[in-house]
Amino acid sequence: MSELLKATPFDRTLLDQRRRRWLGGDVEPGIDFLMKAVAEELSDRLAVVERRFPVAVDLGGYFGEMAARMKSSERCERVVRTERLPFLLGDDPDAVVADEEFLPLAPESVDLVTSCLAMQFVNDVPGMLAQIRRALRPDGLFLAAFLGGETLFELRTALLHAESEIFGGVSPRVGPFTELREAGALLQRTGFALPVGDFDRLTVRYDNLFALARDLRAMGAANISTERSRRPVGRRFFLRAAEIYAERFSDPDGRIRASFDVLYLSGWAPHESQQKPLKPGSAKARLASVLNDRSSDLS
Repeated sequence: MSELLKATPFDRTLLDQRRRRWLGGDVEPGIDFLMKAVAEELSDRLAVVERRFPVAVDLGGYFGEMAARMKSSERCERVVRTERLPFLLGDDPDAVVADEEFLPLAPESVDLVTSCLAMQFVNDVPGMLAQIRRALRPDGLFLAAFLGGETLFELRTALLHAESEIFGGVSPRVGPFTELREAGALLQRTGFALPVGDFDRLTVRYDNLFALARDLRAMGAANISTERSRRPVGRRFFLRAAEIYAERFSDPDGRIRASFDVLYLSGWAPHESQQKPLKPGSAKARLASVLNDRSSDLS
């Protein structure tokens, strides 16, 4: 079954606890590198849309990197930030404490909704998308970026092999990620028009597995799978996992690689002005005839 459709793949209470712990104090400099890179790409995609948005909403944007870029673009007249944890919102006057799965947005009340690196931790993605679609005014835009695909496949491989060697069995050590095709299909199912999806792989290099784990904890993004093992594993397990990681996924200089697949989605609230697909049977020429004609021209 698709990871997007499972009831509760993530322990969001644990997510909040870890984010309070790792993001609530002095944040380690540079730990927001992934958020900055993805927010910049998402902003570039928004910039090609020749439209002004009277009311825009940024969902689950941590400390507001994406919201700041939306404001500076001058395309958004008002930007409302939402977050589950109040301390992440600071003193922003246009900020609302809200859960991505229970959005306090009135029907047809906003013109743009963005989500930057939050959807990968949402349990009810179809419900979230349906609420966003309902909140958008006709011809309003939804733009999202989230981790998916084969994100952290190197770490997953090293942990699974180490656990199998030492304990004779395996358990989820890296949270589940969805595939682009599944996410795009959900956009269509929840009523978005003109859905578009693609992905970009970001490769980050680390000295070792422990440096990668430190970054993931500091991001509040360590394993929060509800099916994760609660069994203590000890130092031996992590040392062996680090060895396997270095053996299989290191560069000639000894540094290891960590892959982050960022999935980008966009969809519009339906409007009569939008381009419509042709009705079945409305084509004026058969595809086979066209292909045969082209084949003759090339022969």
